[in-house]
Amino acid sequence: MAKIILVGLLAYVLWKLWTDHGRGHMSPADARRLLDLSANADARAINEAHRRLIARVHPDVGGSEELARRVNVARDTLLAELSRRS
Repeated sequence: MAKIILVGLLAYVLWKLWTDHGRGHMSPADARRLLDLSANADARAINEAHRRLIARVHPDVGGSEELARRVNVARDTLLAELSRRS
């Protein structure tokens, strides 16, 4: 019985890590701070800020995968928020 509980717990933890890492979670306020945007930024401004920052933090130019992931999550978060507001 203990093995079943342990395997179930391990499966849950691995599933949670996999799903959270894939999507990422960031508040819109954190995303705006990361991309240096105001609260009323439109989709064009969000994409421009993303391009400008990703050019500096991308792994191909010496940045890290984690920083690039966070910049992508910030863009996605703000674009999703903008779409929800519309």
